Amino acid sequence: MRWKMLFKIGLTIIIFVAVYLYYSLNQQKSSTENQPEHLVGDGHDQLHQNDQLKNNEVDLEAVKEKERIERWQKSIHLSVVACGDRGNETIILLKSAVLFTSSYFIAHIFAESELQENMKAQLDFWPEEYKSRMEYRIYDISFPGTKNAEEWKKLFKPCASQRLFLPSLLKDVDSLIYVDTDILFLTPLDDLWSFFVKFNNTQLAAVAPEHEDKATGWYNRFARHPYYGELGVNSGVMLMNLTRLRHTTWLSSMIDYHREYKLKITWGDQDLINIYFHYHPDQLYVFNCEWNFRPDHCMYMSVCRGADRDGAYVLHGSRRVMHNDKQPAFKAVYDAFKNHEFSSTIKYHLIENIKRNMKKVADTNCGRVGHIFVKQIEQFVKKVDDTEQKKINPR
Repeated sequence: MRWKMLFKIGLTIIIFVAVYLYYSLNQQKSSTENQPEHLVGDGHDQLHQNDQLKNNEVDLEAVKEKERIERWQKSIHLSVVACGDRGNETIILLKSAVLFTSSYFIAHIFAESELQENMKAQLDFWPEEYKSRMEYRIYDISFPGTKNAEEWKKLFKPCASQRLFLPSLLKDVDSLIYVDTDILFLTPLDDLWSFFVKFNNTQLAAVAPEHEDKATGWYNRFARHPYYGELGVNSGVMLMNLTRLRHTTWLSSMIDYHREYKLKITWGDQDLINIYFHYHPDQLYVFNCEWNFRPDHCMYMSVCRGADRDGAYVLHGSRRVMHNDKQPAFKAVYDAFKNHEFSSTIKYHLIENIKRNMKKVADTNCGRVGHIFVKQIEQFVKKVDDTEQKKINPR
């Protein structure tokens, strides 16, 4: 009897525990189902949120890449080649560009390795206001497709022939302005860049004439090789449509011309460019001398009519006149740019310093036409002042 009673008690306990567990589990399930949605499935939601975050990051990167590509395509591209002692001169060139140009531009700098760190340090030290207007990329000197790179490097001025290889080196650039290091911009880059829209369907480059009259011309009197037109062209300021150049025999022709005429050329890559456009005149657009104003235009008398009238847009201190006393008017302008502080104004400091320096050389041939060196800068300042005045008084 006793074991029967124990059995009944045990069975009762088991049934009670089973009922309790069943009731508890049902209550827990019901409680979970009645919870707000944001409290249910926390693990699943966390995974979903992580995935969404990753997708947002990918989308943001895609947007940034799209913006970068659009900026690259819309920007003005400028290229310069610096070797030997031309590093600081290159910085002053870029300084003149950024002072006047508000449009975003990208500078492609080809430089010897020993110049690169100092150039980076100087450019990175610029105030943010000016750094934000441009970006720069520095490349090593390279002559692809040639058997004797050292020979090309020493052709005329050190590394100057690098420009001939730009279509092969900058394959993602459509068009650019190439300039020698001894250049100063006296107007925004936009003004020079606008010549690209004047190209016809066959033109792929633009330069200025080498001379203005036959009496003083070099090519028509001394050249022992073919050259463009009657007086040849100067390549110190050169607009290049790289896309079109890549679809021509440009580079292979240059290598062939060098092989054939290397004992007859005097001005290196400029002579090769003249030879090329002698045979392909339909591919060249020629702009006026005020866009590449050199000592030859004023050393005896003023022969560049456009510069006499409108002033020089681009100053080209060929034959190192920015650094010697052979043509002190050019050095006067260069020194004013070199000493100009970014914190100073163009109107009250740069222009006045140029004029002050020019007074000291007013008795020289180029100094007598001092207005040529400041007129475009004065017009730039006037445009800026007029724009600011319209903002203040819209009517």
